[in-house]
Amino acid sequence: MNRRLNDLFASRLMLGVTIFACLIVFLITLVLFQKAGLILTTDSLSELISSAWNPWNRQFGFYPFIVGTIWVTGLAMILSIPVSLLCAIYLAEYASNKVRVILKPLIDLLAGIPSVIYGIWGVLVVVPFVRDYLAPLAGATTTGYSILAGGIVLAIMVFPIIISVSEEVLRTVSFEIREASFALGATRWQTVKHAVIQKSFPGLVAAIILGFSRAFGETMAVLMVVGNVARVPSTIFDSGYTLPALIANSYGEMMSIPLYDSALMLAALILLLVVFIFNITARLIMTKIVKRS
Repeated sequence: MNRRLNDLFASRLMLGVTIFACLIVFLITLVLFQKAGLILTTDSLSELISSAWNPWNRQFGFYPFIVGTIWVTGLAMILSIPVSLLCAIYLAEYASNKVRVILKPLIDLLAGIPSVIYGIWGVLVVVPFVRDYLAPLAGATTTGYSILAGGIVLAIMVFPIIISVSEEVLRTVSFEIREASFALGATRWQTVKHAVIQKSFPGLVAAIILGFSRAFGETMAVLMVVGNVARVPSTIFDSGYTLPALIANSYGEMMSIPLYDSALMLAALILLLVVFIFNITARLIMTKIVKRS
């Protein structure tokens, strides 16, 4: 009897803790929405999204920051997706167990490096590289603190996420599919291209979405290399400003100005909702893959 009561108590306790952990997301959303209420009562959401940022003239438009975030994130995904998928294919299909045991921890180590370290590395290496080599090749002039520098640093940061998830997805494809392809005379690359990738395509999309959500909300590393100029960039060599960088740079000193504070809370709410939507989409795709297998 006592054992049953202990088991029931333990199960109820774990259920309560799990529910509390899940409710944290909704509590955060609720608090941010409440804090953002002031700016939403004075300006419409469409105006806030489409107008410029000039808080001293009571203009709290997020348009330059939204465009800057899209530029940096989009460039990071363009740079990271091909490299990440090729690495995942090599680890899943070509690498021996010995090589995989060596490379996997190194890739996972990239995910554990603090973002500020990436930022410092970006300032010391990527920014001079963009300024002294890439910009002259394109006939552009830049300080190096640019959309391109932010995209390169961010691409490296999302490598481990896309590689790890993509490799796991590729390895879930049954060996019988590969054998059937080999039996028809296909080479290993033809098997990977036409059988394995086709079968695991939804999972690879989910891996890319997870990488995108990670890149979209990144703050410190991008803040250190992107230039932080609140204007809409015209090329990848221009400086930009992202929503996470805006919050990190401005929040502490502007808490005493209610409308400014409310605008920053709305920016945080927009970021949270975008990342939440992309993560839920990726999880739904992964769930469908598990059900099929």
